[in-house]
Amino acid sequence: MPRTRCLLVLLPALALAWFAGVGCQRTVIGPPPDPAYAAPLPPGASALRLITDPARMPDWSAVARQLRSPDVLEALRRSRAWYDARSAPTHFPVAGVTHAQARDSVQAMLDAAEAPWTEQELAGHLADVFDAYESVGWDGRGTVLYTGYFSPEFRASAQRGGAYQHPIYARPADLVSDPITGAVYGQRLSDGSTRPYPTRTQLRQSGALSGLELAYLDDPLDAYTVEVNGSAALQMPDGSTMYVGHAGTNGRDYTSIGQALVQAGKLDANRLSLPALREYFQRNPEELAGYTGRNDRFVFFTEYPADDWPAGSLGFRVEPGVSLATDKAIFPRGGPVVVETQDPGWTDRLMVDQDTGGAIRAPGRADVYFGIGGSAERQAGTFIVEGRLIYLLRK
Repeated sequence: MPRTRCLLVLLPALALAWFAGVGCQRTVIGPPPDPAYAAPLPPGASALRLITDPARMPDWSAVARQLRSPDVLEALRRSRAWYDARSAPTHFPVAGVTHAQARDSVQAMLDAAEAPWTEQELAGHLADVFDAYESVGWDGRGTVLYTGYFSPEFRASAQRGGAYQHPIYARPADLVSDPITGAVYGQRLSDGSTRPYPTRTQLRQSGALSGLELAYLDDPLDAYTVEVNGSAALQMPDGSTMYVGHAGTNGRDYTSIGQALVQAGKLDANRLSLPALREYFQRNPEELAGYTGRNDRFVFFTEYPADDWPAGSLGFRVEPGVSLATDKAIFPRGGPVVVETQDPGWTDRLMVDQDTGGAIRAPGRADVYFGIGGSAERQAGTFIVEGRLIYLLRK
């Protein structure tokens, strides 16, 4: 299996990667020098294929060993509850998987975890009950690039004042999107028609978002980072915490400011990271607005209860080290998956597909959730590795 490993921060599932398109130092055996990890699935093709070769099957013993983990079980229970929501069936079928099959697959996992079997007996049961399907990957050979994301923490205030001058915004009432897929239709006009929603620069210049300020941060790059990541825990002056999450975008194309700095010769692609970006804009604060203005996409937010944050795209809390983000237009949501890489910590890892993101839009990409705060940021920032993605579906 080809392996890629380098220091590269690729932040989020719920929003957009900072450094999409930027290369890194890597040792690659097999694929071309510039793998098209983000290559879309060809029209009419399925992102999944049934595994029939025993050599490509998951390690059922590893799956059995992890299945009884409290974190895995909690993630599976959240998925199982989601399948009973009225909107859940509208997201199926996907890749030939029906709502009933996806729901029953999670229930079968939970039932197996409660059975009084030995690990060996449990592994045999799983192999008998489940089929394994692998992502076709970016190359048709199953190769998937894994990166990491996390939930940041920043200082903020509900009112503008002092250092708190840099807002994030609630969703505008005139933003129209598909209630199922989230695809943006545009801005609703008075006659009921729509037009493309204004770009970031147009929104800045027009003042159209006045009155929709949800919170103010004390650093403009922090405010932009919340957008890029799609969620954040905001530490308020009174000691409380406001939890915010993704509530939609203006539907415009995303442009990476990291890539723009590299192309301008201002940052080294092989040393690109969030700390490097922060250092650059601390030295050149007058350039920040110009670079962020190149990104037409604008992200809107809503406040979440603490118990539901950080919420993934299925609307419930995601679990560090267990929840995975993939393209929900081509993969079935909510079910058990096996992440298989050559990274020793991520070999035959049982996870649950519970999130998505603007940068995760292809069969060759997936994003691992690492948690909240600085430690999670460091882990996510150094996680980039090739592997395979396997879905477990009840026969």
